[in-house]
Amino acid sequence: MPFATNGDVRLCWESFGDPGAPAILLINGLGSQMTRWPEGFCALLVARGYRAIRFDNRDAGLSTGFGEGEAYTLEDMAADAMAVLDAAGVEAAHVAGVSMGGMISQVIAADHAHRTLSLTSIMSTSSAPGLPQATPRAMAVLTQPTPDFRADPEAHIAAAVENARVIGSPAFPWPDGALAERARAEAERAWNPTGSGRQMRAVGATGDRSARLARITAPTVVLHGADDPLLPAEGGRDTAAKIPGAELRILEGMGHDLPPALFGLVADAILAAAARAG
Repeated sequence: MPFATNGDVRLCWESFGDPGAPAILLINGLGSQMTRWPEGFCALLVARGYRAIRFDNRDAGLSTGFGEGEAYTLEDMAADAMAVLDAAGVEAAHVAGVSMGGMISQVIAADHAHRTLSLTSIMSTSSAPGLPQATPRAMAVLTQPTPDFRADPEAHIAAAVENARVIGSPAFPWPDGALAERARAEAERAWNPTGSGRQMRAVGATGDRSARLARITAPTVVLHGADDPLLPAEGGRDTAAKIPGAELRILEGMGHDLPPALFGLVADAILAAAARAG
């Protein structure tokens, strides 16, 4: 797989579809690898005439991992994404991100407007003060480590499956065995259990993006689950309200995940934003 570079940071990325087609840059959430944008999902975008580009954020997957005491911001992660576009030979792209990836996407649309054709912010938030917070069980998914995969693979997989169910979409369940298969494949591909903590600190370091959202000019769709226990839907509503002309889509029965049953609806949101860009 190819790597992009941003200073000392190497970023693993992958592209699907015609390299000459309009590009959609897919950005991951906290601690997750680019495989959370599955090939089947990317294929939906390719079938509509787009090039899908996914990559591992710093401190996740096969991209550069950091050590204790090292720090960065969402601005740094947005610069990583621009390095991926450079490596892919893309001047400007449609940008879509989930959760923390939505936050990074917002920074890109505000600070790298000339490289942003459209924005789709998915199950994310503005991080404005006073918004509703995660439920205690959902927050524990982020803050309580799972058992070490190298020491006890089955215990790690069981915990990862339970965590996914806590924040998952009640109306869009995963096929039997799919979450366990995903957990095993991710742990075997890369193991960086401390990366998500540094990424969380990056979110906190950047903080409230309300002023940035007001500067976004790219056509925008904000997609959020009505049943999201990790980043409640009010965060999506606030994001859409602060981006001029943004379209808000609230999906009943959607939580904080991307199960196969939601591929079509999520792809439709990204494609709607792209279509508004012309």
